[in-house]
Amino acid sequence: MKPENLNIIIADDHPLFRNALRQALNSGLSNTRWFEADSADALQKLLEQTHQGYDLVLLDLQMPGSHGYSTLIHLRAHFPELPVIVISAHEDAATISRALHYGGAGFIPKSASMETFIEAITAVMFGDIWLPQGIELVEINDEDETDKVAGKLSELTPQQYKVLQMFAEGLLNKQIAYDLGVSEATIKAHATAIFRKLGVRNRTQAVIALQQLGMEKVEIN
Repeated sequence: MKPENLNIIIADDHPLFRNALRQALNSGLSNTRWFEADSADALQKLLEQTHQGYDLVLLDLQMPGSHGYSTLIHLRAHFPELPVIVISAHEDAATISRALHYGGAGFIPKSASMETFIEAITAVMFGDIWLPQGIELVEINDEDETDKVAGKLSELTPQQYKVLQMFAEGLLNKQIAYDLGVSEATIKAHATAIFRKLGVRNRTQAVIALQQLGMEKVEIN
């Protein structure tokens, strides 16, 4: 039995991949409504439309605005009932283990067949965790700096997370205020809260903390 009438978000910055995936999966998942996001910010805007009732997110770890596992961590903190399957070209055991450690409901390599995608989505929609065959998970060190940053990042509100992403893009407070339609004083207040929650003193340290969640920063025992 396959799930039907799903609302699924494909969060990936490659339009050809999104289109190919959507078209291929349409035949195997009846009456599915597809939503697309090409960046972490676009994904956040979709999720703010709570009336849609999304059932699943297929998440690329390396979209614009996303630093490694940061978007996954944010999703699990603020949308805990929404399952997330990570899709990635990185297929090593450490990446897969870290994705599950941070709350992913499954991991699908981008090289997988469409039959595998359907199998994984079906499993997750029925409450299972899905992994590629033959993968042996590795133990994650809960005490490493990456994990500590992840815990702090999960405390940020959606707006604070968005501001932190814009810090990472090098935008000034005035530019961020304009883009978000708020006052510069509001951005300064967000910055103060971000620094406090991350345990840092300034923008540079905050961005460095965010970058610790990049794919190259994975540490294992």
